[in-house]
Amino acid sequence: MQSDIGGDKENLAYLYDGSLEGLLSAIFAAYANHVVPTDIACAGHLQPRLGQVLVDIDTNLEHASRVQAGLCRVCGTSAFEAVKAASLSDDPQAGTITYHFIRHAMKTNKAPDYPSCPYRGKCFGNCRFAKKGSGRSDIAHPAVEPFNKIVQAVGAERHRILQFLRFEHMEGDLWFARCNPKASVVPLVMDWFVGRFNTQAFMIYDEVHHIAGVYEGRDWYLVKTEKINLPSRSSEEKTMRHAWKRFYDTVAVESRFNPELRRQFMPKRFWRNIVEMQEEIPRTDISFAEEAAKSLPGNRQAPALHTPVPSKGGMKLSDAVPSVCQK
Repeated sequence: MQSDIGGDKENLAYLYDGSLEGLLSAIFAAYANHVVPTDIACAGHLQPRLGQVLVDIDTNLEHASRVQAGLCRVCGTSAFEAVKAASLSDDPQAGTITYHFIRHAMKTNKAPDYPSCPYRGKCFGNCRFAKKGSGRSDIAHPAVEPFNKIVQAVGAERHRILQFLRFEHMEGDLWFARCNPKASVVPLVMDWFVGRFNTQAFMIYDEVHHIAGVYEGRDWYLVKTEKINLPSRSSEEKTMRHAWKRFYDTVAVESRFNPELRRQFMPKRFWRNIVEMQEEIPRTDISFAEEAAKSLPGNRQAPALHTPVPSKGGMKLSDAVPSVCQK
C-alpha cells in the first residue's frame, strides 16, 4: 500500500511493522526496486519529510530469508547478529542506519570481478580473492559508526536486564519477572535464562514494548500482549521478599552511602521492579524465625536471630557474639 503526500518518487520512505522480518523485507524491496529510500522506519514512528512518498512494505518471510542468507554468506553470521540487535532498538533512525550499513557491508565484501578468472560467475561470493569481514571494522565510516553505536546501546541494555531482572514465585510453580528496557531486548535474554532455569517454567514481560517471553520447559516463544493475568504470589515468595529486603538493608554501610553512584550503576527506571529498592515490604503472617522453628525436630525453640546492625564505621558486631571474637 502506498500513500503519496506529494513530491517526486526519489524522496521515498519505506515503512515496516517493526519486526526484524519486516525490516529485512523493506531492505529486499529497496534492492528489488533499485531505489535508495531516504528513510526506512517503523510505521507510526516516522515524521515525514516535506514532499516525501510513504510506501508500506508488507512482511514477506521469503524475502527476509533471502536477505539473511545473502548477508551471512557475504559478511558472516556476526554481521547478521548485529543487524538483529539493531532491529530491536527504539531509535527511530535504526531502520535507515541498518539499511545503509548492509549496503556498505555487502559492497565492501563483494568478490572482485576478474574477467580472466575461470570461476567467474560461479563462486557465489566465496571467491578466495574477496575481502571477508562483517563490515563493522571501518568504525569511522559514516555508514558504520552510527550502526555500531546502536548495536552497543542494545547490548548494554541487554546486560542491564541480566543484572536487574528479579523473578517472583507465583502460585502454580511459575516464575515471573517484569522489566522496562529502552530496547526490546527480551528475545536476546531468553536463551540465557532458559539455560539456567532448565525445565522450570518462567515468563519475562516487557512493560514498555508489551512483549512477553514465555518458557514452558521445552522451548520459548514471544507473545505480543498489553495485559497479562497472573496468579497471586506463593507463600514462600512473600517470606523471601521480606528476608531479602531485610538482608539488603542490614549489609548496607551507612558511611559509604552514595545515591549518585547508585543511580549511575543502577538506573532509577529499574527500581520499581527491584525488590530491594522498594521502601517497605509488608510482613508476612508468619515471621522468618517462627518458620525456622517449625522445621526443627521436636519443635524445639529456634535460636534468636542476632542481626548485625549498620554503623558509620561499618558492620558492628551483635551482642550475641562472644567477646573473644570482637576486635
